[in-house]
Amino acid sequence: MSSSSSSSESSSSSQDGEEVGGGGGGGGGGDFEGPSSSRRRSGNGVWPEPFVEALAFQVAIDASRSIDRLAAATALASVFQVCSTWRAVSRSDLLWRNLCRRIWGRSRRLHDTWREEFIHRHRTATNFRHGRFNYSTLDFNPAYTDADLSCRCLALSDFHLAVGFVDGTVRLFDLATRLHVSTCFPNHHGVLGHFSRAVSGIVLSRARLVFATLFGDVHVAALDAGPRLDPVIPTRHVHLGEVVNDGALVDFAGCSRWWVGLYAGVPGQAFRIWNGETEEQVFVGGTLTDPEAVIGWHMFTELTDFVGRVRVTSQESAVACTSRRVIVFNLRNGGNVHSDQEIGQGVMVGSLDTNNEAYVIVDGRGVGRVRRADNLEEVRRFTARGRRVLVCMNGGYVLTWTGSVIRAWEIEQAQQGHLYSLEEGIPGDLIAMVADDRHVAACNRDSSIHLWDFGDQ
Repeated sequence: MSSSSSSSESSSSSQDGEEVGGGGGGGGGGDFEGPSSSRRRSGNGVWPEPFVEALAFQVAIDASRSIDRLAAATALASVFQVCSTWRAVSRSDLLWRNLCRRIWGRSRRLHDTWREEFIHRHRTATNFRHGRFNYSTLDFNPAYTDADLSCRCLALSDFHLAVGFVDGTVRLFDLATRLHVSTCFPNHHGVLGHFSRAVSGIVLSRARLVFATLFGDVHVAALDAGPRLDPVIPTRHVHLGEVVNDGALVDFAGCSRWWVGLYAGVPGQAFRIWNGETEEQVFVGGTLTDPEAVIGWHMFTELTDFVGRVRVTSQESAVACTSRRVIVFNLRNGGNVHSDQEIGQGVMVGSLDTNNEAYVIVDGRGVGRVRRADNLEEVRRFTARGRRVLVCMNGGYVLTWTGSVIRAWEIEQAQQGHLYSLEEGIPGDLIAMVADDRHVAACNRDSSIHLWDFGDQ
C-alpha cells in the first residue's frame, strides 16, 4: 500500500469553539426536535433557552440554504455571541443532533458528542472544498487473486470500503488502516457464461453487506459479529437468480430500507424491489430496459459498457437510466413512476448517481445536471465531455472522470467551474467510482484501488 498527502494539511475551522457549526445538503426547517424541559430558569423566571435553541437551529438552516453549507458555522457564531444566555445554548447536545441530522443527513454519530460530530463534519467539508486530502492505493490479499480478476463496483460505509470483483467475491478494506481485512465468498448456485458470477452492485452499512451478481443471486453477510471482522465472512442467499425468467441483473443498489435490482433481458421485468428490513420482494416489473434486452444477455459472455444504472435517495425514491431514458420512481408505492424522460441527446449511463435528495446525470453532449429527485428542479449544471464518463456525488460535491483526471464540482456554487482536479496518476480506464462526505474511491481495469480521504485528520 502506498500513501501520500495533498499539498496542505487537513483544515481546522476558524470556529473551533462552542460556536462551531457546519453545513450539508441544506433543507427546510420544521424538523427541529424540541429542547428538554429540564433546563434551569433564568433569574427573571423566563425560559429563554427553548426559544433561542429553535432560533439557532433555524438560523443555521437558513444560512445553509441561502449561502452554502459552511455558512451555518458563521451564522451560529453570531447567535451565540449575543449574550451569555444565548451562548449557553451552544452546550445543548440536542441542538447539535438536530443540526447534524438536518444539515448533514446524519442520524448516527461517530464521536462522543453531537457537537464534536458537527465540528468534524464541518472541517471535512472545508477540506473537500479546498482539495485537502490524503491519497492512498489499496492492496488486497494475493492469496485469493485470480489472474483475470478485475473490479466491477464499489461501496462505502463509515468504516469500510467494499470492492466487488468479476469472480463474485467482495473484499472489505478498513478505512482507518487502509488494510484488506475480509473477503466474502458467495455460494454460486448457477453459471451461465464466463461473467455470470460478476458482482453487479453492493449495499454496505455498518452492520451488513448486501451484494448481487449478474446471474441474479442476492447475498447478505453480517458485519457486526465483533470489533474485528473474520478474514472470510460467511454469506447467505436472500434471492436465487432465475436467469431465464429474469434476465441479467445489470445493477443493484439500495439503503438499509430498500434494495433495487435493475435487470435486462426479459421484457417487462426491469426492476425488482426488496424491503431491506424484512428481505421480502415487494415489486417486480417495469419496461425501462426492454430495448436493451439483447445487450443484457451478451453481458454473460462479454462485459460491455454500462447497460443501465439505478441509485437510491434517502427520500424513498430511486433514479434509473439507460442510454435513452431517465426515470424517477417511488419505492414505497410499488415502483410508481413520477418522472419518465426520453433524452434526445442520449445519456452517459455511468454518470448517474444520487445523494440524499438529488441526482446527477450527464447527457450525450457532455452537459451534466444536478436535479432534486422530488420535483426535478435543476440546481447545478456543468460540463463533462469524454469518450467515457463516470460520475459520483455526495452531499455537496460532484466528481467527474472523463478519461484523464477526476474533477470536483461544488453543487451549491452553480456559477463556478470545477474547484480542482485530483492529479494523482491513474493509469488506464476507471471501472467504478464512489464518494461519501469523507472519502472518494475509484478502481481501474487492472484492479488497482485508489482512495482519497478528506477527513479531519
